[in-house]
Amino acid sequence: MVRHYKMKGHKKRKRDKVQYDKEENGEEEYVEKSVPREGGAEEEEDEENMNEKKRRAEELANELPSLPIVLADDQKNANKPGVIFILEKASLEVAKVGKNYQLLNSDKHANFLRRNGRNPADYRPDIAHQAILMILDSTLNKSGRMKALYVKTEKGVLFEIKPHVRIPRTFDRFSGIMLQLLQKLSITAVGKREKLLQAIQNPVTKYLPINSRKIGFSHSSQKLVDMQDYVAAVGNEMNLVFVVGAMAHGKIDVDYVEDFISISDYPLSAAFCISRICNAVERSWRVL
Repeated sequence: MVRHYKMKGHKKRKRDKVQYDKEENGEEEYVEKSVPREGGAEEEEDEENMNEKKRRAEELANELPSLPIVLADDQKNANKPGVIFILEKASLEVAKVGKNYQLLNSDKHANFLRRNGRNPADYRPDIAHQAILMILDSTLNKSGRMKALYVKTEKGVLFEIKPHVRIPRTFDRFSGIMLQLLQKLSITAVGKREKLLQAIQNPVTKYLPINSRKIGFSHSSQKLVDMQDYVAAVGNEMNLVFVVGAMAHGKIDVDYVEDFISISDYPLSAAFCISRICNAVERSWRVL
């Protein structure tokens, strides 16, 4: 029995050797399961994968909900005075990082900004994102009393956001939208011709109604007021233009503001400042 298995094993090794010799001499073909790729083929496939990922990212950035917010009292409040928000010095800047253009922010591009001699703390597009969401989510907007929203970047680019647009709630989606806006200068609703976001010409004052009071907000202002009392004193017959800074540090310095006020003893974020403004106007105008 032992000799029988030994001879069988020897024959198997001999058969394997013959098979290997045939393959070398080209007498028999074999289909390989995995063929090693040359360097050029690997680079070509990597480039195709990169292009595919870039195409998907662009498609994701181009997606914008086409359904507007339902304004139940839009027609009833169409002829009434309303509110206009202007966000000044928004940190929305595009730069080419590596092979792609990106919206700069302090979290992802700190090393890139330092290499170019810039302070990463100044690049906070999330502040504008939070402020825009707070404005569009307000009852004031849903009631139809918010007439317009303008955003001016640190570089001086001015663009308008329609009150009924639905801005993406996640920051990555918002960055994609802002990147597309700053590159193409407008974004239209899916399946429609309406421009939901578009770059417009400066100055912003030519888009403001004549019958309006322009109010700026700064913690450094010596005029500390209760916001609800302030709105009540202005009255219900005048449009209110609120100018809020959307930057991490500093204060807004614009010449078209008629009155600079402070609404708290403490520094407030742009989003919380807007929340207080909307709440005061809603209570004064009885928007529930």
